[in-house]
Amino acid sequence: MPVFKPFRGIRPHKDFEHIFPTHPLDNYTQEEITEKAQVENTYINMIKPYVVSKSKDVDRNLRKIRSTFEELLEEKTLVQDSSAYYLYEQIYPNKQVFRGLLGLASIEDFWSGKIKRHESTIPHKKEKLAHYLDKVNLQAEPVLLTYPANSKIELLMNHEEKNVPIFNHQDSKGIRHKIWRIDNRLKLQQFKEVIDQIDAFYIADGHHRIGSTALNAKNHKEKNKRHTGTEAYNFVFSFIVSNQSIKIHDYNRIITDLNGLSPEEFLKRLDQYFLIHEKGETLYYPSQKFHMSMYLDGKFYSLHVKHDLRSQEMSLDNLDHHLLDKYIIKDILEIENSDSSDKIIYSKGTSNLEGISLLKEKIDNGEGKVGFGVYPVSFNDMIKISDLKLIMPPKCTFIEPKLVTALLMYDMKP
Repeated sequence: MPVFKPFRGIRPHKDFEHIFPTHPLDNYTQEEITEKAQVENTYINMIKPYVVSKSKDVDRNLRKIRSTFEELLEEKTLVQDSSAYYLYEQIYPNKQVFRGLLGLASIEDFWSGKIKRHESTIPHKKEKLAHYLDKVNLQAEPVLLTYPANSKIELLMNHEEKNVPIFNHQDSKGIRHKIWRIDNRLKLQQFKEVIDQIDAFYIADGHHRIGSTALNAKNHKEKNKRHTGTEAYNFVFSFIVSNQSIKIHDYNRIITDLNGLSPEEFLKRLDQYFLIHEKGETLYYPSQKFHMSMYLDGKFYSLHVKHDLRSQEMSLDNLDHHLLDKYIIKDILEIENSDSSDKIIYSKGTSNLEGISLLKEKIDNGEGKVGFGVYPVSFNDMIKISDLKLIMPPKCTFIEPKLVTALLMYDMKP
C-alpha cells in the first residue's frame, strides 16, 4: 500500500483567502502574470522575483521568494494548521463534481512503483522545477493521483461533507471550491485505515511536478548520510481522487513543418498507415479509438488506423498517441524525440469540437502546418499502461479537475 499522510497545511488567512490563490500560471499570458504580480497579498506577487524579475541571478530570486513566504507567515497573511487531511471539492457550472483528499504521498513509493506513471517527462523542465524546490522549499500545487473507486472512502467523505467547510468560494470561471479540514484523531485514523486498502496510486496529472520532487529528493538523499525517507523533502503534496472524480480529455498536437513535404506528398505518405477520408472545412472530432482528426492546408481529414497496425493486446500499439508518434511524427516527419522537439506544440482538448476549433485557429494563425486531434485515453487504458510499466509519449492526457495553486501549500523546510 502507498503512504498517504496528513500534513500541516499552509493557507491564506480568511481576509486573503479569495485573492491569494491563483489558477496555474500556464493559464495566463506573460502580460497577465506581470499585471497580477503587482497585487499585494497574492501568490503571484509572492513569486514575483521568479516570474517577472529582470535579474538573471536565479538563485537570489528564489531566495527572495522564500524570505517573502516566511514574512507572510510571520505577518499572519498565511497561517499554518495542525496536521490534517483536507477534503477538497470542486463543483462546476454544469453541476459536475470532483472531490478527493489532500495530503502527502511518499517519493519512496514513486521510486518503488507504488505510485505509477504513464507519461514521459521533458528533462529540462523537470530539472528547472527541482532547482526551484531546492531553493524555495515550498509546494503550492498538488499532484493529481487517482485510484479505482473505494466505497468506504466515498462514505467517509459523504459524512465529512455534512460539516461546515473552512473554505467555500466561487472563482472567476464559475467553479465553486470547498475545503474541509480533517484533524480529529479518530477521523484521521478512519481515513488512514481505508486509504491503506488502496494497492497503488496512478499519476493522473503532474508527472513533471512529482518527477521534479523526486529529483530534488534524490539530490538531498545523496547529501544526507542519515536519510530515512521521513524527511520533508521526501514527500509530494498530492490530491487523491477515485476514477469517479476525474475526466480525461484529448491532448492534441500541432506540428510546425512537414519535413519538406508538400500537403499532397504528406497525404500520400499517410496512406500506408491510415484510411483517409476528406471532411473539407467541416470541423471533425474523432469518434472512437484508432480514429484521428487531421487539419491540413485548410481541410479536415479523418484518419483511421489500419487494422493490421492495431494491437490486439494491451501495449503501446494499442494507444492512438503512440501510433501518431510512431508512424507520423517519427517515421514521416522524422522527429526522433518528441520529448524535446520544438517542432511540436501541444494543444489541450475539450472532448468535443471546441478543442478541435482551437487547434484549427492556431494553425490558421500560422503556428503550425498540420494539426492532429486524438481520441481521449480511457481510464482503463491509462491504468493498464501504468501497470505494465509502459510510458506514453508526453502530454497524452489532459485531465480534470484542474487544481488551484496556493489554495493550500506544503512547506518542505525542516
